[in-house]
Amino acid sequence: MGFQLGDMIETREHGVLHGIQREIACECWFTSNGRSIPQIIKVMDEEGRLYTIRDIELLTAETKTYSGIQTVEHLCRIRIYGNESIVKLIYTKESCRWTIIEV
Repeated sequence: MGFQLGDMIETREHGVLHGIQREIACECWFTSNGRSIPQIIKVMDEEGRLYTIRDIELLTAETKTYSGIQTVEHLCRIRIYGNESIVKLIYTKESCRWTIIEV
């Protein structure tokens, strides 16, 4: 007779994140059911200038596992100085840190 200890959780491994990651500050709203919605991000460019981006359109949000680390990947459209970009905002659950990757 077989038995099981604890809950078996199936996690799908998504490999390694591709692209250049930059750490950001993110103000995020967490709904009552645990969904995260980025509201404001602050990102520093290569010259050390800090940019505040408030115009964020959340396209999708998906929980993923990269190299054993659980993340929430937010695909967003942002607008800064009239230019529109598609980016991934990655929230790492374990460390509570945010990064941005340009798509």
